[in-house]
Amino acid sequence: MTVNETLAQASNTMVYGSMTAFTGAMVAFSISLAKGRRLETIETSAQRTSASHQVRMGSTATLDKPSVSTSLSDDGDLGEGRRAGNIGMSLTWLGTLLLGMAILFRGLSAGRVPMGNMYEFSLAAGFAVSLTYCLMSISRDLRWLGVFITVPVLLDLGLALTVLYAESSQLVPALNSYWLAIHVSAAVVCFGAFTIGAALSGLYLVAQSAEDRVAAGKEPGRSAAIAQRIPSADRLDLMSYRIHAFMFPIWTFAVIAGAIWAEAAWGRYWGWDPKETWAFITWVIYAAYLHARATAGWRGKKAAYVAIAGYATILFNYFVVNIWVQGLHSYSGL
Repeated sequence: MTVNETLAQASNTMVYGSMTAFTGAMVAFSISLAKGRRLETIETSAQRTSASHQVRMGSTATLDKPSVSTSLSDDGDLGEGRRAGNIGMSLTWLGTLLLGMAILFRGLSAGRVPMGNMYEFSLAAGFAVSLTYCLMSISRDLRWLGVFITVPVLLDLGLALTVLYAESSQLVPALNSYWLAIHVSAAVVCFGAFTIGAALSGLYLVAQSAEDRVAAGKEPGRSAAIAQRIPSADRLDLMSYRIHAFMFPIWTFAVIAGAIWAEAAWGRYWGWDPKETWAFITWVIYAAYLHARATAGWRGKKAAYVAIAGYATILFNYFVVNIWVQGLHSYSGL
């Protein structure tokens, strides 16, 4: 089947259009964050966290329950930055729509699932990140998180266009299977959600650092500039945990689906290929994170570091293993 160059060029144009929209969203979210303030002060959060810790020491029944009755959206108040935040959300929805159309046109141009190389996977991963963020924002106010989502998406798309770009073409024989849509789609969804989970874990460390310093009678320090504009550490911790807990079974399915596809393609379920090995390492780390959250001594900062380590293995597997390590999964298209 020949490639429809018109659709392929339309796809590229839409990618550039989505980057333009995301750039505008990043600027708007930056203004919104700079002018925003959380409703609850760092001092109040520090006092509440200290009291919550004392309660947990006496009972594990409240380990994963929010310690205040307000909703997740009640922790942040954009104030003067609300209008800029609204503009940022609108542009994020526009960028997500354009990127989704770019992926659709890319697939139509070659008549196949558009996930056959690193360029196409990068587009899909950026789309998964932005779409997950947009869907989450429907039920809660997440404008404070926007700049921490649009920046990685822009970096992802910029890298895709400059380093990972590949012309639209037919799939290599090993990828010409319905398992491509099943296995890779599950991995893309996880990539998107885990990116947001990692962002929340990183912001949690920032907020918790400021709250710990205040609880110790010190100034909140350098982290105050960000900490006073995002929800409390407890809220960020809970949101991150919920995302990871929800996505872990899907990542498990992605690994299992990959093993089934490997048996169909290569005659074995598992061969410790570099990409298989690192996918398993990622699974182990996220399993350790969930176990850490269920263990009182490993909640909080330690668990957040484990979550970030898990995301680091995803990035390592994607960039380092795909590009520089030879194996049966060498389909980067570079």
